[in-house]
Amino acid sequence: MSIESAADLAGMQQVGRTVALVLQEMTASLRVGMTTAELDNVGAAAMKRYGARSAPQFTYGFPGFTCVSVNDEIVHGVPSARRVQFGDVVKIDVTAEQGGYVADAARTIVVGCASSLALRLRASAVAALRAALEAARAGERVSVIGRAIQAQAARDGFFVIRELCGHGVGRAIHEPPQVPNYEHVSPDMLTDGLVIAIEPMLAARPSRAVQRQDGWTISTHNGSLAAHEEHTVMIRQGGPIVLTAA
Repeated sequence: MSIESAADLAGMQQVGRTVALVLQEMTASLRVGMTTAELDNVGAAAMKRYGARSAPQFTYGFPGFTCVSVNDEIVHGVPSARRVQFGDVVKIDVTAEQGGYVADAARTIVVGCASSLALRLRASAVAALRAALEAARAGERVSVIGRAIQAQAARDGFFVIRELCGHGVGRAIHEPPQVPNYEHVSPDMLTDGLVIAIEPMLAARPSRAVQRQDGWTISTHNGSLAAHEEHTVMIRQGGPIVLTAA
């Protein structure tokens, strides 16, 4: 969507803050030994408390309130009886609808004593998101975002998962334009007020995304560790406004 009124801005700020707070509560609750379903329950309770609902659940029938993906799972992990272990790389992805507006954010958490590879991969995803935010300006092409993400990943020795991308968001979960995480040729422009989800998804080794038998979870095809960082932002001339910052 494109924010064209004070009401739109207020609505996106409200749902963005809700997403940030739910993500914050889930991150703080994550413990070794808890199941991913228990972690999802934390998110469900927080959403209800803030007066929001799970956008993937009501839009697509997703079997959970939030997505919890572990290790080689990239995105759309279904909450289950799986227990979190020391060293796991856990991706929490929260997409909420509130008052007719939708926002989306994700965070990668490395649990306990993790490998240096896991820590470096997460740091690279964080840096890639930061680089993308610095590049995203009204008047630039959408492709500047992918260029920044791909360059950061390459500097760090990691790899963009090309089959997955960011997207427009605001009135629905997935809106135009697509926002690839690699440099590409596209006529799409970043316009003032445009709301998009920027979400670097990186792998430790060259990997392609494959869907698991549950019909939801997307993993690397070769078992490579994956990391995912995401914010919903509003594009402006002087730089984006992060709507999902706590």
